[in-house]
Amino acid sequence: MAAADKIIGLDDLVQRVEELKGAGRVVVQSHGVFDLIHPGIIHHLNEAKGIGDVLVVTVLRDADVRRGPGRPVFPDKLRAENVASLEMVDYVAIVPEDIPFECVKLINPSFFAKGQDHKQRDKQIHDKIFETERHLYFGRTQIFETRGVSFSSTQYINNNWDAYPDETKQFLRRMAAKHSFEEILGAVNALAGTRALIIGDGIIDEYHYCSAMGRAGKSNLVVNKFLSHERFAGGVFAIANHVASICDHVRLVTVLGQDDPEEEFVATSLKANIQADFFHRADGPTIIKKRYVDINSNQKVFEVNYLNERDIETECEDRVIALLESVLPDYDVVLVSDFGHGFISARIIRVLEERARLLCVNTQTNAANTGFNMVTKYRTPDFVCLDEPEARLAMQNRFGDIRDVLLSLSRAVPAQKLVITLGKKGSVGMSQGGAARFTPIFSSRVVDTIGAGDAVFSYAAICFAQGLPLELILFIGNVVGALAVQIVCNKKSVERHELLQFISVILQQQDATPRQLP
Repeated sequence: MAAADKIIGLDDLVQRVEELKGAGRVVVQSHGVFDLIHPGIIHHLNEAKGIGDVLVVTVLRDADVRRGPGRPVFPDKLRAENVASLEMVDYVAIVPEDIPFECVKLINPSFFAKGQDHKQRDKQIHDKIFETERHLYFGRTQIFETRGVSFSSTQYINNNWDAYPDETKQFLRRMAAKHSFEEILGAVNALAGTRALIIGDGIIDEYHYCSAMGRAGKSNLVVNKFLSHERFAGGVFAIANHVASICDHVRLVTVLGQDDPEEEFVATSLKANIQADFFHRADGPTIIKKRYVDINSNQKVFEVNYLNERDIETECEDRVIALLESVLPDYDVVLVSDFGHGFISARIIRVLEERARLLCVNTQTNAANTGFNMVTKYRTPDFVCLDEPEARLAMQNRFGDIRDVLLSLSRAVPAQKLVITLGKKGSVGMSQGGAARFTPIFSSRVVDTIGAGDAVFSYAAICFAQGLPLELILFIGNVVGALAVQIVCNKKSVERHELLQFISVILQQQDATPRQLP
């Protein structure tokens, strides 16, 4: 069979495997990134083919590769073509992986062939991350461990490709010397017991993909052709989903529009361990932000907001406050996602400050509230996370040293810890009375920055609530940011296993001895 004919869609592969097994054939599956076809992979695939009749290989799509910076080296189509060119391989499919090894359970082969690279990663991370959950991923498929040459693509790429500048590598060496992966793993796993209440503005993000057709004949504007659209649960919905990735119990408090509240879409977009309390305002819609995106450049060219940015009516506010006063004692930490869209009123803020055990705040500046949604309206937050423009605007310091901005902020808002995200410059944080601490970025590929700050706040706030030191809060937050910018808008949340895999890789790099390519 020609290599090109071996590559089929996932649905077709599922059907083909079912037919082959029904005909009495033994089907073996191998799964991975397959960035490099090295001797270890050849040995592994040959041995896998030897235990069955048909060998199928699933190649992880680009968007779901979480092997650290600069990965994948080659796009999924080329990786699939490389695998399909191998004689022992019968079928290849490019697959998503929102859940680890989800495709194995879906395809249901006779055997799943796990190579030496998988075994090595098992010892480092997979056994520890998934030790109680393996049956969820592999179903009834038998696992066969091949004996091939141990050779890690990730290790080879780490050794020979420089994904980070020297300053970042020096930072990671210091981090690896001070904090082992096992220590960080234990800290992240301990977050699960945190009971978190999330309150804020819920937003439905819509991306409408277009292509430019040309200049209008009678107006000075560019005419675009509509191609497709996607909808995402953003704002506080996205934050709740991020937090639910690391905490077992999450409660969400938010407001929807009374007319056409979109409640079914929102409810089905939330994770199962989120208990949602939806309030409804009669004087405004469920917030929708429509962004028009050029399909070729992936740039946003226009945005339309559907919202009422005035404070919610008193009756709705009273009902929210009654709920908060009733349930706040049950929660370890409250995360406030304040987009300045009318939900978080002054009365609600006072109740949160008086009743929350720990109060973590993120106030956002956007086109609907510029200059009117400052973090300084919070008098006693315990943890604050802002981006640089928001912090500068709040302190009215447009061009000064960011350390001066941070110091002024710590005086104006006496939180225990403050974090300012700096985009390409990483982040800076400060404990009350301490010195500024900088952490570099760990992202090497940016798909979309929308929602990345929300992801950082979500993880950083829970880490703060569990008492992690500032350096680990900043480190974990920046790793989450590196993962979040690879996701289109709020299409999915950053998962615990993705965070741990990424950390494992970048800390492992510091133990590697660099080699020159021949």
